[in-house]
Amino acid sequence: MKRPFLLFSLAISAVFFWAGCQGSKGPDANTFKIGVITSLTGSNAAFGQAHKNGYTIALEEINAKGGVLGKKVELDYYDDQSRPDQAVQGVSKLVDQDHVPIVLGAYSSESTRAIVPVVTQKQVPLIIPTAVADNVMESNSPFIFRICAGSGSFAAATLDFLKNNGNPRKLAIVYENTNFGQSNNKSMTEAAKAAGLDLVDNEAYQASSPDYKSLLQRVKGKNPEVVYFASYLLDAGTLMRQSEQLNLNPRYYTSAGTGFAAAEFPTMDKGAGKYAEYTFSVSQWLPSAKWKGSPEFDQKYFKLANSHPAYHAMEAYAVLLVAAAAIDNAKSDQAQAIRDAIKQVNLPDTPFGPVKFDARGQNQHPVLITQVQGGQYKVVWPLDAAESKPIIPAPEWSKRKE
Repeated sequence: MKRPFLLFSLAISAVFFWAGCQGSKGPDANTFKIGVITSLTGSNAAFGQAHKNGYTIALEEINAKGGVLGKKVELDYYDDQSRPDQAVQGVSKLVDQDHVPIVLGAYSSESTRAIVPVVTQKQVPLIIPTAVADNVMESNSPFIFRICAGSGSFAAATLDFLKNNGNPRKLAIVYENTNFGQSNNKSMTEAAKAAGLDLVDNEAYQASSPDYKSLLQRVKGKNPEVVYFASYLLDAGTLMRQSEQLNLNPRYYTSAGTGFAAAEFPTMDKGAGKYAEYTFSVSQWLPSAKWKGSPEFDQKYFKLANSHPAYHAMEAYAVLLVAAAAIDNAKSDQAQAIRDAIKQVNLPDTPFGPVKFDARGQNQHPVLITQVQGGQYKVVWPLDAAESKPIIPAPEWSKRKE
């Protein structure tokens, strides 16, 4: 009789020990965990760090006000290493192992498009901060929301600016051969043809090449008035330095943002430095934007990072504010309830401007046109948002002052 009783006692003890261990590893009852996928390493690490800084500022503000549902917010980061396959693994880790009810991310269009079907299958809402390729929204998934404007809006804003500032007729497109670049090429090609522009050249390239001179020489041979780039930061700097070496002199250097709109782009150590001067870019936010809270965000960011932010950090900041508002409105920690609350979000006065999603999950965010002037981004279009007049044409390289 003693042996069965001993075995029973040991079994009961094991159950309690296992339960205690499980409890120690489980989620903290006083915190609410939100999943974040971004690029903390790899070729897009500069943008991932900007994301993290923006999230950090928003997190401090949210928790200072009591968090969500009476709990402090905790961000559960997954580094996709600037690779789509890693981003997909990140969804599985965050949702299946960490049990987050909402995911924010990723950075690049390539990684973001890769995770859309995964979060949809797992029925967890995804709010996209920065991926601009319009095909990330083409699934019409009820779990996908995007706060930034897309590549179609970038093309439309650029052409509106050009039409009202010199009305050039000859355009060349240079784009990275990834989802981001392909989407921007497609959007600009279609919009330019509809506007009656002559698309004189269209050049795709493989990212992170050390030499684009042959490509740029072909562009130069077509004598475009406008060159439109779709490039990330490392390539943006290389393309502009080599444009100077080849004496490529279009009247307008324009771009689909991203590398040409990064805070580092006008700097010598991480960007194009003086070769960034006079370039135009689409932008979704600047510290000088006329939305309430923009200067304050800039001040907090500078205190945190000792540099001024570009729009990538602001998009991450805004996404976390939207997520927190939706969770509080849902009054629930369940994914589908949070998804339903995101659909109803209406924030008319954020530092990123108004936020409200349409039936497809797209926020109708306005697009600005900036120009690098004296090493600083200046808003030059539309007129009601402009802080400076555009300098047109870009001075020929041989006539620029050092």
